[in-house]
Amino acid sequence: FSLNARGMNAWHYHGGGIDLFNEFLATQGLFGLPGGNTGVQMGGWFRKEINTVADLSGLKMRIGGFAGKVVQKLGVVPQQIAGGDIYPALEKGTIDAAEWVGPYDDEKLGFYKVAPYYYYPGWWEGGPTVHLMFNKAKYEELSPAYKSLLRTAAQAADANMLQKYDYLNPAAVKRLVAGGAKLRPFSQEIMAACFEKANEVYTEMEASNAPFKKIWESIKGFRKEHYLWAQVAEYNYDTFMMVQQRNGKL
Repeated sequence: FSLNARGMNAWHYHGGGIDLFNEFLATQGLFGLPGGNTGVQMGGWFRKEINTVADLSGLKMRIGGFAGKVVQKLGVVPQQIAGGDIYPALEKGTIDAAEWVGPYDDEKLGFYKVAPYYYYPGWWEGGPTVHLMFNKAKYEELSPAYKSLLRTAAQAADANMLQKYDYLNPAAVKRLVAGGAKLRPFSQEIMAACFEKANEVYTEMEASNAPFKKIWESIKGFRKEHYLWAQVAEYNYDTFMMVQQRNGKL
């Protein structure tokens, strides 16, 4: 429930996000630059339909990180499973659900054959930035020209990754549905419950992790402004065009 990809990039490049993150990375001897983004990911593959918060209780799901901490508060049992082991675990019923990335990447792993219900959105990865990490001491040894080249190359890779996913995901999701995947949105009840629990997790982390609190407060401050503006021109334009698509006019 953070920023989407455009919002994250706006915060990184113009809201001081890169510098804030590097304040923390410096304590680890690292220097980082955004190097990619998938855009909002899918919510994962489920062996059965999930309609209410009660349906999450006892659900064994391959999910980690912040999302694992959040859904655990709703009764989900988070599982840490490597990518290559997810399919057999779903097939055998060892786990009930798994999240991965989105249509283009998920299609390669064939999850739709053993867990057909494909939920969205992946609210834990609304704009997941991939970072390129460098040895800070070695980075500082570079000349200003090479530092500039590195930043330019990283920003190009950052933009290209999002553009690639935006181009490849539409065809992939159509193929998945044709192959038997059943697209389902998370209910508003589930989304609201997850939002509430996510805020609980963040509050707990802010109380015990000062570097996290500093970065998260900056993101939250911009998040409010980003979604204020996003619902004006962008949202209305996109919504109108989506209606035209559904009506077969595009």
